[in-house]
Amino acid sequence: MKLNLQDIPRVKTITKEEFMSQYFRPQKPVVIEHFVDDWPAYSKWNLDYIKSVAGDKTVPLYDDRPVDFKDGFNEPHAKMKMSEYIDLLKREPTKFRIFLWNILKEVPQLQNDFTFPDFGLRLMKGLPMLFFGGTDSYTFMHYDIDLANIFHFHFEGKKEIILFDQKQNKYLYKVPHALITREDIDFNNPDLDKWPALKKAKGYKTELNHGEVLYMPEGYWHYMRYITPGFSMSLRAIARRPKNLGKALYNVFVMRNYDNLMRRIKGQDWIDWKNEEAIKRTSKYNS
Repeated sequence: MKLNLQDIPRVKTITKEEFMSQYFRPQKPVVIEHFVDDWPAYSKWNLDYIKSVAGDKTVPLYDDRPVDFKDGFNEPHAKMKMSEYIDLLKREPTKFRIFLWNILKEVPQLQNDFTFPDFGLRLMKGLPMLFFGGTDSYTFMHYDIDLANIFHFHFEGKKEIILFDQKQNKYLYKVPHALITREDIDFNNPDLDKWPALKKAKGYKTELNHGEVLYMPEGYWHYMRYITPGFSMSLRAIARRPKNLGKALYNVFVMRNYDNLMRRIKGQDWIDWKNEEAIKRTSKYNS
């Protein structure tokens, strides 16, 4: 038995009005296949190009190790020159990913390769973030701390994506005081005997190809696995729904600080308690 996932709808291109009425207002995901064909990035952006313009930059790298109490919030596990990292991606599979890398700050000339699209939402122009990964590397199932509306533009290769909305939280083994599910769940091939509540979760799936853009509505959980080496850029707009905006403020100003405090006080016992609690709380919905 597999996860209950439907394909994310796909359109060739879309107007602002169509996007707002069919996807933003009902908070449904969509893949737009040809929205950026006229961007210089569409023909230029690949790993070799990034190596040529950013090869000398030192980049933060993350892998799929479980959360450790000593790790700070979003603290990298390693660092490397971008040129060495891209050589590594092309040479062999690696767990190392680049996560939340602000390209405008690091390589301002890349701004010339794209424009901020008008989807009817005000995009945060100072926060275009790049994400890189090698074959079979993946992100844990998580949602973003600010519950933003996210437009995820993929370049080079293929990427598998699984999404769930916030209504599925009770089935996902969500870790309390965190934005992740249990890290030992393999969403690419989950053991539904071990994690039976996942059978009740209803989600979405797709594969993103070069030049395609995925809209992820506010607070959507996302798991991403690189089928081949590649990279993506995310543009975001703040949550518009009052409930989600409230959750975002709580996460940033209360939850994150409380979690960091408890890590300092209780150490690994706090992480272990949260992981056990994720099973207890989810089990209530699986009876």
